Amino acid sequence: MERKAINNIITPKIFEELCDTIGNENVFDKVEERTCYSFDDIKGKSMPDLVIRPHFTEQVSSVLSIANKHNIPICPRGAGAVLSGGAVPIKGGIALDLKNMNRIVELNARDLTVTVEPGVVTKDLQDEVAKSRLFYPPEPGCAGFSTIGGNVAECTGGMTGMKYGVTRDYVLALEIVLPDGSVINAGRKTLKSVAGYDLTRFFVGSEWTLGVFTKITLKLLPTPEKRGTVMSLFKDIDSALNTADSILIKNHLNPRSFEFADKTCIDAVRDSTEGKIPEEAEALLLIDVDGNEKNVANDISRIDAICRENSALRTLIAHTDEERDTLWDIRKPVATSIFKVTSMKFNEDISVPRSKVREVLEKVYELSKTHSLQVAAFGQIGEGHIHLNVFCSNAEEVEISVQDLVFQILKDVVPNDGTITSGLAPHETKIMQDLRRMFDPKGIMNPGKVFV
Repeated sequence: MERKAINNIITPKIFEELCDTIGNENVFDKVEERTCYSFDDIKGKSMPDLVIRPHFTEQVSSVLSIANKHNIPICPRGAGAVLSGGAVPIKGGIALDLKNMNRIVELNARDLTVTVEPGVVTKDLQDEVAKSRLFYPPEPGCAGFSTIGGNVAECTGGMTGMKYGVTRDYVLALEIVLPDGSVINAGRKTLKSVAGYDLTRFFVGSEWTLGVFTKITLKLLPTPEKRGTVMSLFKDIDSALNTADSILIKNHLNPRSFEFADKTCIDAVRDSTEGKIPEEAEALLLIDVDGNEKNVANDISRIDAICRENSALRTLIAHTDEERDTLWDIRKPVATSIFKVTSMKFNEDISVPRSKVREVLEKVYELSKTHSLQVAAFGQIGEGHIHLNVFCSNAEEVEISVQDLVFQILKDVVPNDGTITSGLAPHETKIMQDLRRMFDPKGIMNPGKVFV
């Protein structure tokens, strides 16, 4: 295949070497192909020089070996569903699309494990293991199209994180292609593996900066017998937070999911709720519980009573799967529905200990008034994980007012034992940089990510 070099990174000779190694049909250099890989769910864009779609570990190994030899950046990609910019090839080079590596390699119901390739879609995996009455708990909001590889790279959590944890809690073993093309295995297909360092933890959440995982072994759980859902609406945020404290702290309940949304979020979805949300509602709680039938019925009854004790305007209880889906269909589209009330927004995720949620939210709303900017807040209140959306009218406002507001908010988050999506302490950064150089001395793996 003849071509001209796109730039000095991908020369005709390198292009031919890649095509000869993994096949012309897996290498793409047309602009219309590459454009699709220049962004993820954030607004920033950067074009890769090539797109490669491997099918097997051996092909990934060959690509990385060639890239390492010629100092070509590699940006692996799942579904591009993240908001961290992890899938954006900001240094150009090769976008490594893993969607064709989408096989469920082994489901072992007796051992409660499943081994998959990185391109398997999260919801597809959950549906498949459910046929064996098994349960893969991590459930990001984008589970319908996000991939397991991307989830591992980002260490995604989701709506079940409070009770069941995040992706790292389910990764037992990884097959990994290192930047030089060598293939290693980390971890074991056993629940207990305590010899030596836990290498899997280095790679989970690494944003593909240390290598490419080509097989992932995950822990599964038995499917809970019963699930129940309660949605409660409140006249103010304080009443909702009091209710959350009562459920979690005073009554020691442990919900499967515990979601919160403020008035701005409620207003964004109100038109599609068929009158379920009172006009005066300024806060929403959505609570899922699971377990055996008796315990679920008891938990639902207690949560209902607690909501009423805290002056809930309305409490809705789902008794069937269809009713539960109806309630969750109010919460799930919040992030996209916000665009009904603003044409532009700036996102930041914050996590604080649950006991600090009230204090941090109060500060967020106080600062938003000071800066004359509207803020929408929603998220997993049971984990202290809040998605902040700051409304803005133009790019200039983002550069000045919005970033100043976000900076002020973050100054309050970190002293409250909190963190942000992109937040690392200096000593953490130093250790991680040293680790990264050890695995990837040439710096080809997703450069510019995690830290510069």
